[in-house]
Amino acid sequence: MSAKAVENSATPRVSFEFFPPKTEDMETRLWESIARLEPLGPAFVSVTYGAGGSTRERTHRTVKRIVDETGLAPAAHLTCVSATKAEIDDVIRSYWDAGVRHIVSLRGDPPEGIGERYTPFPGGYENAADLSAGIRAIGDFEISVGCYPEKHPESASLQADIDHLKRKIDNGATRAISQFFFDADVFLGYVETVRAAGITIPIVPGIMLQPNFKGLKRMAKLCGASIPDRLDRVFDGMDEDEKTRELVTAHIAADLCHALKAGGVDQFHFYTLNRAELALATCALLGVKPEPAKAA
Repeated sequence: MSAKAVENSATPRVSFEFFPPKTEDMETRLWESIARLEPLGPAFVSVTYGAGGSTRERTHRTVKRIVDETGLAPAAHLTCVSATKAEIDDVIRSYWDAGVRHIVSLRGDPPEGIGERYTPFPGGYENAADLSAGIRAIGDFEISVGCYPEKHPESASLQADIDHLKRKIDNGATRAISQFFFDADVFLGYVETVRAAGITIPIVPGIMLQPNFKGLKRMAKLCGASIPDRLDRVFDGMDEDEKTRELVTAHIAADLCHALKAGGVDQFHFYTLNRAELALATCALLGVKPEPAKAA
């Protein structure tokens, strides 16, 4: 059996992204989702940071509770938007003091919304590469950054995108998590390109679990991700059939992961939208099962 075949037969490692809740009901759903996904033994769980730092306190509170009440390793998202370096540095130090050792370093979207011109905040970090250097100067964090298999919509070219990824790595990034996509060949080709450019850090595919197809198309348009025509055909006529859309979404995600796994990928990061069911179903289709309970 070849080395790649052995690798492909192994159970993949997974991680999950959550967003901080806005309401009591959303809070309940988030913690129910975390409780259901924790037994899968994820490598880490990340918590997003709202546009303009709008969820700063909720993000910190959620991450702190994960540290205090679970056995999970949280990764706190952090952006450059609407804050000075001193303010962001205070947030970084507060994470270190809370026991957080992993930060997802991102430029962030303009406060006016995706698609508007981004301008660095006066006295703030300029972009994710600059922010990564600031994080590294404060503590020995694990630093994840974003990458874009179909290039960032604001980048002049894929090569410019890769050059910027190199700057993030030079400034301390230890992992890149991709924007979502739906064609395995797109991601595998991207990884081949960045490896040829000398980039060696893990490149983890981001897998979207969004059963609202209309919402998914809006998200994809904003972030420059393409959606194959076959998905339009699959979801056609399902607008009012939520349960079927969820089943289809899990199978599409699992099929994508299987294709990536056949190409040598062994890590997957799931954008859960705080919905445990889809993540559990997709992981089950990949053979990722709850870890056995430890004897007391």
